[in-house]
Amino acid sequence: MPSDLNQKIYVAGHRGMVGSAIVRNLQAKGYTNTVTRTHAQMDLTDQAAVKAFFEQEKPDQVYLAAAKVGGIYANNTFPAEFIYDNLMVQNNVIHQAFLNGVKKLLFLGSSCIYPRQAPQPMSEDALLTGKLEPTNEPYAIAKIAGIKMCESYNRQYGQSHGVDYRSVMPTNLYGPGDNYHPENSHVIPALIRRFHEAKVSNAPEVVIWGTGTPKREFLYVDDMAAASIFVMQLDKTAYDAQTEPMQSHINVGFGSDVTIAELAASVAKATGYEGKISFDTSKPDGAPRKWMDSGRLNHLGWGPKVQLQQGLKVAYEEFLQEGVRS
Repeated sequence: MPSDLNQKIYVAGHRGMVGSAIVRNLQAKGYTNTVTRTHAQMDLTDQAAVKAFFEQEKPDQVYLAAAKVGGIYANNTFPAEFIYDNLMVQNNVIHQAFLNGVKKLLFLGSSCIYPRQAPQPMSEDALLTGKLEPTNEPYAIAKIAGIKMCESYNRQYGQSHGVDYRSVMPTNLYGPGDNYHPENSHVIPALIRRFHEAKVSNAPEVVIWGTGTPKREFLYVDDMAAASIFVMQLDKTAYDAQTEPMQSHINVGFGSDVTIAELAASVAKATGYEGKISFDTSKPDGAPRKWMDSGRLNHLGWGPKVQLQQGLKVAYEEFLQEGVRS
């Protein structure tokens, strides 16, 4: 644990699910000088605004959790915005961090950086070994560029300026701050809403798309935040020993996955729905499996604490307070 809990830490994207969890975890660890800006206060795609912020605030560390995100529909409909906005945010924040003397920066990526046919579990070495999933390729390309930007600054300025920029690649996340919108939410918040509404309406059955056999990995967002802080605080020698030369990224996963059928049963239990769960096998399944190899991070001493059923319970409680209104 660093001795200076007063160091100034800028969390970009603090209103998002991951960014808000990072702020919560930093505060829980006793950090007292967290700096944030809303989108209305600073547009991260605006180079001049980001430059002015860094010159004024001079943070000691940066967590770059800000990103334009969305589901398949959004990625397919607005590919130009997804690649432009994310590239601009990354370029502005990482470069201004360097220009203003920030030695430690953590960039948050996504498991979609890996090829669609990557061997399971997906290891860090799979990056750039095959074709990406076409539906979110612009977003993935932007995230890959962010990883390579961190690596490039380390390579050029690590020795001379002490730059140490790292990247974490999370698996599917859920928990407080999630998006429960009925049309563009991810699988867990979508299932929470569906099972809740079925319970309220006494629906006898909830039908899930596909066969229920594909497997997915899920990580509670506060575990992700704890992992981010853990990676940021790691001794450089220990971190470098678990990554490739000049490589900045490391996977963060739960370590095991569940079938969609198992997930649906767990969400039904968390929401108290007692009706029938069936599967429409005429609908597509998607990829049979998406599972991250988190062995390197586990070897460094980090592991998740929140089990799926426990996390789903907390997520549903938050949905009852917030999501049901959206």
